[in-house]
Amino acid sequence: MSDFVICATCAVEHSEQTEVCAICADERQWVPRDGQEWTTLAELQGKGTEANLTELEPGLFGLSTSPGVGIGQTSKLVRTPEGILLWDPIGYLDDDLVARVRELGEVTAIVASHPHMFGVQVEWSRALGGVPVYVAEADREWVQRSDAAIQLWSGDVEILPGVTLTQPGGHFPGAAVAHWAAGAGSGGVLLAGDTLFPNPDRTSVSFMRSYPNRIPLSAAVVDRIAQHLDRFDYERVYGNFTNVIASDARAIVRHSADRHMAWVRGDFDHLT
Repeated sequence: MSDFVICATCAVEHSEQTEVCAICADERQWVPRDGQEWTTLAELQGKGTEANLTELEPGLFGLSTSPGVGIGQTSKLVRTPEGILLWDPIGYLDDDLVARVRELGEVTAIVASHPHMFGVQVEWSRALGGVPVYVAEADREWVQRSDAAIQLWSGDVEILPGVTLTQPGGHFPGAAVAHWAAGAGSGGVLLAGDTLFPNPDRTSVSFMRSYPNRIPLSAAVVDRIAQHLDRFDYERVYGNFTNVIASDARAIVRHSADRHMAWVRGDFDHLT
């Protein structure tokens, strides 16, 4: 019998079933109209959940499920000569998927950009031999399944040579991105989680406290995020689904931040 359950809405693992998932009850997420629902890995496997592992660009792989589990993010695996970062772990795994990930190399760190993306991070750690799971210290209260593999972090951490974790905050106090210097042909890649969100037009990004509930961040916070990211060189931004800004991403992020700030300040009220 499984020693944990999974929230069917966000796919975050919990050590025990509760009346409601605290992550979904928060204003940044949502509880289904019909109430809290739980599932398990065995149930998901029994329903025929299939995992997909695809190469997004040299050294970067996407990991997702069909049908989607919970929020349905696409995890990213950054492969370097010194090891692999598993970013935004999905809320599903099976023996075949773990074997396919192992074929890519040794996963040396598991990191979620924010609590919505915790997935089954502890279960991934155990399946991969006790890999450290890094959780932002500012967001430690949201961990629903404790484990010795969990390590708290803050500030900037070079998790692998050329791969830096950093916390602009905003969406959550510890909301993080991963900067991969060698990505995009050495132009640099940001793995953004929901810290910033590549939009459908592929020429802008959004900054929100809640994406499903449409709660914006203030101009001051968005400016802070943009200035924080300005320290890094990057050509491309991957969101936590299939959304991507393929080129000129650093300039696009700055322009998007300026546009957001202008709208929330009221600069464009005459257009409304």
